[in-house]
Amino acid sequence: MSKGRAQGINFFERYLTIWVFVCMMVGILIGVYLPRIPELLSRFEYASVSIPVAMLIWLMIYPMMLKVDFNSVKQVGQNPKGLVVTWVSNWLIKPFTMYGLAAFFFFVVFKELIPAELAKEYLAGSVLLGAAPCTAMVFVWSHLVKGNAAYTLVQVATNDLLILVAFAPIVALLLGISDISIPWMTLFLSVVLFVVIPLSAGWLSRVVITKNKGLDYFENEFIPKFSSVTVAGLLLTLIIIFSFQGQTIVANPLNIVLIAVPLVLQTILIFFIAYLWAKLWRLPHEVAAPAGMIGASNFFELAVAVAISLFGLKSGATIATVVGVLVEVPVMLTLVRIANGTRDWFNQTARQ
Repeated sequence: MSKGRAQGINFFERYLTIWVFVCMMVGILIGVYLPRIPELLSRFEYASVSIPVAMLIWLMIYPMMLKVDFNSVKQVGQNPKGLVVTWVSNWLIKPFTMYGLAAFFFFVVFKELIPAELAKEYLAGSVLLGAAPCTAMVFVWSHLVKGNAAYTLVQVATNDLLILVAFAPIVALLLGISDISIPWMTLFLSVVLFVVIPLSAGWLSRVVITKNKGLDYFENEFIPKFSSVTVAGLLLTLIIIFSFQGQTIVANPLNIVLIAVPLVLQTILIFFIAYLWAKLWRLPHEVAAPAGMIGASNFFELAVAVAISLFGLKSGATIATVVGVLVEVPVMLTLVRIANGTRDWFNQTARQ
């Protein structure tokens, strides 16, 4: 396990929760003691989108899109059961269970602790996380559970195609049910800016560079150049977000913990739904484990980007998506241990 982790997850990714917490503290201190900095940054906006943050978000998302090989979609017909588990759990189950858990905790369990309007914003951020299944970190999780790398690639590539058509309608549906105002043009513009364009740029980069220098260079030399860029962009974005939220968080520090509760439960729930479903269908562990990981993990870069575009840097929705970043790595590493610990159970099932 330790050897696999060392190979699959780099230093920054392994301790991402710590870096997120440090950046959260730095951002809060800036917001409280150096309020002129967020005031200055707020001047650089266009259509309610922070230009500095938009640039950092591109730094987060583009390197992840480089890892998606759409040639793998040609293999979609091989072992379709694993893809059905991935698609159904990610798009027909996950967004709606996330909505249900978040609504239950924010409006019922924590009703006396969270004002109604703020609860709506937290719910919106949770919905954005629930509607954005993982597209990049899942390669790390798949490696750690010794998943079938080629099959994981098919799962991720088809999921990215589904994001193009399913993300905006699902978000709009669930936010509409919650009576949350939906700026439709901003929502679709966010999908274009933070999914369509970087996905197209990643695909074009792969085609051009592979044609000129070969696939081995692209995967083993070009992509690794961006290994720290995504994390650096994420951490700088978090500092900016928390600098805008500093005063609010200092006044309501408990809210971070309250937001984390449904997010953690959702992560565990969706993992076991996909994982146990795969077991019932007698799928091999190398397919079942990544299927569970894709649903449990989130494309939090996209969720953060869209939250900022729709609701602004100062919104509760943006904070909710950031809390998703905070809890993801430790929870996912726990699920990796569970998946590895039940490997023999799956192998026995396959032999029956």
